[in-house]
Amino acid sequence: MIKELQDLDHRLTRRAAERIPPAAGGLLSALEASAQHSKLWCGTALLLATAQGRRGRKAAAAGMAALAVAQLLSNAVCKQLADRPRPPRHWFAHDKVNDRPDSSSFPSGHTAAAVAFTAAIAPVAPLAGALCTLPAGLVAVERVHSGAHYPSDVLAGAVIGVISAGLVHGAARAVRGRLELLMHHGRVSVSGVCGRLL
Repeated sequence: MIKELQDLDHRLTRRAAERIPPAAGGLLSALEASAQHSKLWCGTALLLATAQGRRGRKAAAAGMAALAVAQLLSNAVCKQLADRPRPPRHWFAHDKVNDRPDSSSFPSGHTAAAVAFTAAIAPVAPLAGALCTLPAGLVAVERVHSGAHYPSDVLAGAVIGVISAGLVHGAARAVRGRLELLMHHGRVSVSGVCGRLL
């Protein structure tokens, strides 16, 4: 079973390398460059925070927190535990394959960050979350097309992203519940503190 899954992983990687036309590959590369070091998501968070008032600030804070958790889990934990080589260079005819890091292929940190940010902002700002779904998905496709990752690396990154968003929202609910309890018992009297902070 594991061998069959590995073979499928490899076949999908080679198909992504061979079947995506050069023009689309260039578009994917440009998108990946904007997502490098989370620039795309930081810019989106800034736009949300400045253009959509309290709701936008809340969404931006959730998105950036989830992104940070996803980066920590994927790069500082999972990549250290799973030292997986990148896909073989000779599978890819383009030069993009030469511009990839030497770290573990598993999981995709780019995908983890993209999905974490998108999943975290969606419950607070649904339209922004919907709009971010497309670039997040294209970042995942680009990571396979560029030769940086296998599809399973990208899938694992997406799972980490969803988990990270869930952790952030769960922590926010726990803090909000605790503050509401304290306010109910008269220990905190600042009106609206939960809404402003969370």
